[in-house]
Amino acid sequence: MNSVPAPVSAVRRRDVIDALRRGAVPGNGLDLLATGLDRFESALDAELDTVASGGAVFKAVRGEYGSGKTFFSRWLGERARKKGFAVAEVQISETETPLHKLETVYRRVTEQLATSSFPPSALRPVVDAWFYALEEDAMAAGANDGELPRAVGELMSARLAEVSRHAPSFATALRGYHRALQNNDEATASAILAWLGGQPNVAAAARRSAGVRGELDHFGALGFLQGLLTVLRDSGHRGLLLVLDEVETLQRVRSDARDKALNALRQLIDEVHSGRFPGLYLLVTGTPAFYDGQQGVQRLAPLAQRLATDFTTDPRFDNPRAVQLRLPGFTSGSLNALGATIRDLYADGSGDPGRIRRVADDAYVADLAKAVSGSLGGKVGIAPRVFLKKLVGDVLDRIDQFPEFDPREHYQLTINVTELTDAERNLVSADDIDLDL
Repeated sequence: MNSVPAPVSAVRRRDVIDALRRGAVPGNGLDLLATGLDRFESALDAELDTVASGGAVFKAVRGEYGSGKTFFSRWLGERARKKGFAVAEVQISETETPLHKLETVYRRVTEQLATSSFPPSALRPVVDAWFYALEEDAMAAGANDGELPRAVGELMSARLAEVSRHAPSFATALRGYHRALQNNDEATASAILAWLGGQPNVAAAARRSAGVRGELDHFGALGFLQGLLTVLRDSGHRGLLLVLDEVETLQRVRSDARDKALNALRQLIDEVHSGRFPGLYLLVTGTPAFYDGQQGVQRLAPLAQRLATDFTTDPRFDNPRAVQLRLPGFTSGSLNALGATIRDLYADGSGDPGRIRRVADDAYVADLAKAVSGSLGGKVGIAPRVFLKKLVGDVLDRIDQFPEFDPREHYQLTINVTELTDAERNLVSADDIDLDL
């Protein structure tokens, strides 16, 4: 069990506790909850450093539902932001973000782009910071106010030279955006930036003003991603961590769309390894069935070959440097440890920490974890979200607010079927589940 780092700010503590009370993964402070992930830290930090120095990394994470894939990716994202990376988390889905339509994936990247200073979408602050850096460099080279626009244009052309070979319209749109800002034409500048972010249906007048045509397509998306990486690097960011979450949803789409999506993933991996995307850390998450089953990765032999990893050995000796990481999922012991960590985090921000720890002691926390798992058919792997939600909202909040409240005497666990996510309901059969309906 990882000890809770001290001191923890009131803001970080509140963000974590409030998210768990809602049954959600916290947006920050995940290092406080990262029980069992320390084994990955050294290898992942080394890979982030490789990306920061101009390299690129692809990583696949596998785990059953409840093993913490989303938590892992957001924990890594938090580490990356602290190192100066931008982060974008994209949920792959058949209807909203199909993987075989890379123009849609790119649009979601720009919508979800976040930095340590700006929440999604951070696209405009990043682009504005890039132009500011160009102006600073131009002035440092001796350009005066009258020469500045020309000097900035020359610097922009030089730094986007490689991108312009693959996506000339990316550089053209940046020039149009900068020109609109200089003319104090905010409407046109915003429209051009939307087009640069892959948004459809941008006004034709704005596109004409910038000198670009049409909308971004599947093939142009890779060039635009390359351009975004250049802008991020030159605006002071060390790289981009791009998370493609829930790629196992590809198994449920039509076979033709699935084949296109698997090939798109293979193409992305090859582009990362070819050196086309310096500054990119690409992380995908999925279930073992996706990586090992005939409706997933194994359907495309070249992709299966690229992702092949030996998991026949003892999980204790899994190689964190391998292309795939295996998340072991929760056991009763690790669930109890996480509950105790949350209890202590909550107590440290309460008016009476001793009472919180005494009334919700380790034995009670373990009993509650066992009861939640038992209500879900004994399936510990799908219990963490519900367990932490009950622990915070039903138990710790009441202990904190009512001096006479004792959960052993005044609380009986009930789980309504409406509290479960669709995935949780699907994983618990009618014979397994024992809920208060």
